[in-house]
Amino acid sequence: MGAMKAAALALALCTTSVTAQQPSAPIQLDPKNPHYFLYNDKAIALITSGEHYGSVINPDFNFHKYLDTLLADGLNYTRLFPGSYVEVSGQSFGIKRNTIAPPGDRLLLPWARSTEPGYAGGGNKFDLTQWDPQYFERLHDFLGEAEKHGVIVELSLFSSQYGDAQWKVSPFNAANNINHTTEALDLKHVNTLENGNILALQERYVRKLVHEANAFPNVLFEIQNEPWSDHPQLESVINPYLFTGRDQYPNSVEVADSDSIAWQSRVAEWITTEEAQLPHRHLIAQGYSNFRLSVRTLIPGVSIVNFHYAYPEAVTLNYGLNKAIAYDETGFLGRSDDAYRRQAWNFMLAGGSTFDGLDYSFTVGFEDGADKEPNGPGGGSVAFRKQLGTLQKFMSGLPLADMHPDYSVVAHAEGVTAHALSSSGGVIATYLDGKSPSRPGSCRITLRLPAGDYRGQWLNVVTGEATPVTSLKSSGAETILDAPLFENGIALRLQRALY
Repeated sequence: MGAMKAAALALALCTTSVTAQQPSAPIQLDPKNPHYFLYNDKAIALITSGEHYGSVINPDFNFHKYLDTLLADGLNYTRLFPGSYVEVSGQSFGIKRNTIAPPGDRLLLPWARSTEPGYAGGGNKFDLTQWDPQYFERLHDFLGEAEKHGVIVELSLFSSQYGDAQWKVSPFNAANNINHTTEALDLKHVNTLENGNILALQERYVRKLVHEANAFPNVLFEIQNEPWSDHPQLESVINPYLFTGRDQYPNSVEVADSDSIAWQSRVAEWITTEEAQLPHRHLIAQGYSNFRLSVRTLIPGVSIVNFHYAYPEAVTLNYGLNKAIAYDETGFLGRSDDAYRRQAWNFMLAGGSTFDGLDYSFTVGFEDGADKEPNGPGGGSVAFRKQLGTLQKFMSGLPLADMHPDYSVVAHAEGVTAHALSSSGGVIATYLDGKSPSRPGSCRITLRLPAGDYRGQWLNVVTGEATPVTSLKSSGAETILDAPLFENGIALRLQRALY
């Protein structure tokens, strides 16, 4: 980069001021246990059921009420699409009341509107060389309020375009800006190095957002949401025994191809080189694949590996990376709370760092998440968030810096699937996924516990009610414990007495 270009870029980045107070250290991987995060001197896991990523670009969405709701439910995470990708209400994925699809003339993006009409979504076209101060004021307000509420924000800088409906309203589409971006560009090339003059505008956008977010300690950067969707490379399948549709979604496990990885690597460089000139360094996440897969290679600088619609095996297969493994988005299992609650407990008790439910009950006018009408290919409800709050309370009560997956402590769990964590200090945390028979004492769990006296509790993951385990003595051999009646999962925590 020449001196004149660097000076111009620096001037452009400083057109609005960062209003947040200077923080202490941003959220980071816990150096004692990098499978979790360190924030405000405490090891934490991230758990939420959050809105569909439009808190800032949709000015009609009351994010103050939204953040109040997350706080009240004991949740601490949200994702944010900051403007490079928008959707179309009712068309994109069948979402009827879509927070990242406000009416076009209400859409608030980082770029200022020009005086020229013709934006495909409504209103004037964008000028990609001019920033919109109103947008950055709202961004700062959101990040600052999220910090006060203890909510970590993942800024997903880019997303796949998926199809013509989204590309038609993209600010990078030549029809929607006055900057003569490359015309007749195939949407599959937007997030590659072969995207004409869009690449320089993408760099300017990334550096600006990184600059503006630098003072906030509660920020993570995701390079791109679901990069495999526009650039799929088949790596595996979930069920190899299917007769039809074996290599197709939802049975296919895909990663982004080499064209996408080259571009994502460039974006990661923009993040790191921009932050090298700034006071703080933030974590970078890479969207790796759907479902489950052993990671081959991560982009340099990545600390968080994001999976969508994830199986707990996504953690098991990649635990040795010593990175945070995240379940970054749920969906496509209908509206039942049970399905997503079970996913959350299985993933987190397998050693996951993050569970992010995509909650379609958050809409404009229902920022308390109380919209009960069908709204998309997923779930979300007041009851579900309370249940996730129970999971968050359970996780935050563990000594996470010392907790690791334990594949031997549960020797056998009758008729159910078990995931367990344990610590060197004698804390055992187990989740049993499934259903007990109808008669008490008929679901037994065989434990291999170090010798000692234990106390703890069974936890009803639906109601949050606890049943004490007041006296359990292990000689070091196998120990039998009868579970209370349960349906669709139950959790157990034990603590060895220290004398």
